[in-house]
Amino acid sequence: MNPTTDNDPPTGPGTPSDLPGPVAFQLVLLRRMADHQPGLVEDALRELGVSRAEMREANRRWQARMHAPRAQSVQPYRALLGTPETVTTRRLGDLTCQALTWHVPLWPDLRFEVLTAPRGNVWNAWLVRAPGAAAPALRTTADLAPWSCTVDEVARAFAPARPMEGSAPTRWCLACTAPDPDGEPHDIIAEFTWGLFQRRVDRASEPRAN
Repeated sequence: MNPTTDNDPPTGPGTPSDLPGPVAFQLVLLRRMADHQPGLVEDALRELGVSRAEMREANRRWQARMHAPRAQSVQPYRALLGTPETVTTRRLGDLTCQALTWHVPLWPDLRFEVLTAPRGNVWNAWLVRAPGAAAPALRTTADLAPWSCTVDEVARAFAPARPMEGSAPTRWCLACTAPDPDGEPHDIIAEFTWGLFQRRVDRASEPRAN
């Protein structure tokens, strides 16, 4: 794919209340995060200068896009986000894919990444740490603050982590064991929306081998 052929993000009637495309896309991300972190979402809406009604409308239009032709391609993301910041080829085992990333103003240390198959279908779409940005130090459960870390960062910090199916296509879960500040291990489920950590759920401890 050649990012130089893209147009700038739209700002006309194709976006809710004529919002710039990147703002509308951030509202799509926030709509799902509101289920777990409504307070943080309210703060983000104030920062963007938009209302909850505009967030709902942005999400409604996004869902319509995702049911339109070519919805499984990167086109819906390009339509709102415009030209990718980077387009790189990546090897995943025996498979080759393209990774496209965009700047997301609400999270300046993150990038929104879309992985596409050779025929253009989207394999994955989520927030990742920006190149060169410092990742948080994740040592205990106290370090797992909402919106502070990504799926990969939690998986590395508390390995081995077991992926679990989320409650929606934009949600991921990791089952892992993490110590509390006193060093006591806890079996937890870390829940993510669009790749960004939302909350942890303590699960019943399983018998441990002596």
